[in-house]
Amino acid sequence: MARTAAPATSAGAPAGTPPEMSHRQIMEALTGLLAAFFTAILSSTIVANALPTIMSDLHGTQTDFAWVITAALLANAATTPIWGKLADLYNKKVLVQLSIIIFVAGSVMAGLSETIPLLLGARVIQGVAMGGLTALSQAIIGTMIPPRNRGKYSGYMGAVMAVGTAGGPLLGGFIVDSPLGWRWTFFVCVPLAVVALILLQVTLKISHVRRPAKIDWLGSILLTSGVSLLLIWVSFAGNPAYYDWISWQTAAMVGGGILLLALLVLVESKVEQPIIPLKIISERTTALAILASVAVGVAMFGSSTFLGQYFQVARGASPTEAGLLTLPMIAGNLVGSVASGQLISRTGKWKGYLIAGSILLIGGLGLSGTLDHTTELWHAGVFTAVLGLGLGMLMQNLVLAVQNTVRASDIGTASASVAFFRSVGGAIGVSVLGAILANRVSELATQGLATAGIPVEGGTAGASMDLAHMPEPVRDIMRAAYGDATAEVFLISAAVAVVALVSVLFIKEKPLRRTVDIQPGAEGKSTTAERAPAGR
Repeated sequence: MARTAAPATSAGAPAGTPPEMSHRQIMEALTGLLAAFFTAILSSTIVANALPTIMSDLHGTQTDFAWVITAALLANAATTPIWGKLADLYNKKVLVQLSIIIFVAGSVMAGLSETIPLLLGARVIQGVAMGGLTALSQAIIGTMIPPRNRGKYSGYMGAVMAVGTAGGPLLGGFIVDSPLGWRWTFFVCVPLAVVALILLQVTLKISHVRRPAKIDWLGSILLTSGVSLLLIWVSFAGNPAYYDWISWQTAAMVGGGILLLALLVLVESKVEQPIIPLKIISERTTALAILASVAVGVAMFGSSTFLGQYFQVARGASPTEAGLLTLPMIAGNLVGSVASGQLISRTGKWKGYLIAGSILLIGGLGLSGTLDHTTELWHAGVFTAVLGLGLGMLMQNLVLAVQNTVRASDIGTASASVAFFRSVGGAIGVSVLGAILANRVSELATQGLATAGIPVEGGTAGASMDLAHMPEPVRDIMRAAYGDATAEVFLISAAVAVVALVSVLFIKEKPLRRTVDIQPGAEGKSTTAERAPAGR
């Protein structure tokens, strides 16, 4: 882009269009935003390696272990569209600063927790804040940067996500093993958040056009209740301690969730300013991007969850070693995100990268579906690097495709809708895949123990992950069971990823506009204009 802050002067530009920002101004504004985004990503990954120690210290159960993750994910998914709508109504800078303050409060509360209920409450607060940071960061980028130039800046966000995802487990493992203890996995994010808050105050300067604010509170309640009920159901279904997949509890919770979401659709079609405008999500590009995002969510959250478990449980790696072994996937994600963003900004073409990303995603998951407890680790590194490359080319660019089709006033809601469905897909995917993995491990462990002539007590094979205190023959059988069962999880994820490929194939590619907002009368001129090379 040219180094100019002159306002757009197209004759059809809507009133209140903000002046175009130079590359330097954009990078200054992004500094605090990326710092906040990095803090949110780090906080969501750093706790993973600390959870076993936390459960031991606070006397938690396996169910508590799962809900420390689920509570934050539920709050994140349910509040992302709400933050997106608030971004369309109120000052985005104030909202992102509020998100950071909420995050700091949740982190301090989590670090000081002495009981599991208090920790779960803190994780909900953190999840609410992370939903805000996720939605608002995308919305602010959409407000400052025209879609034609947005690819490379979204690539920077993808790079930050990759570094935060890779650094979190490594830093978490180091902190837990140090004299600081597990509480500092929460406390360490507080100074980072404060730095982000200061940087945002100094560097982020964006204009806000005030509009009459009408919050769709009924829609918000129905959305949160319906999604939460379904996610709670999928978290416990199939667990012998709770209820089967086919049971009266399933009928009540699934039926209740569907009813609440049906009422949501009815409400959203009637209110003046809906929390999820049906006109946006029913638009072809957005609808297909949402379908693809659900599949990407399953792949992203599923691979990060079960790949780490594969390295630690099946291959005997320490938490720090497991973090190092996932670096090929993170590197692939980083390269895919940054490279595709830069190329999209230069050419204005984006659909090809979505198709290539989907193919790489399917290929990476399919290759990972060949893993077992004897696979060479360098093979696993190559497979997961392909998987990461596909994820990097898909995640940010799906949001870019959606932002290119909506007005600036709707960017927050549209971006949040994609992020919301990606989180929901991830939550459901991890829960379902986890149940499948547990059942498969139990089957393989029972077969292995029977073959070895070791008696099995009442079908409890595979119930324990405490391999360190098992006799060596049993431990070897359990490692093999976990290693071989993980392949099935990746194969199922590969089948789900086909949905992403089919969805992006049907997305109609529209040239990326050079203006932040849609300008009336510019549609017919876009094809010729977009052929010009993007300036730096």
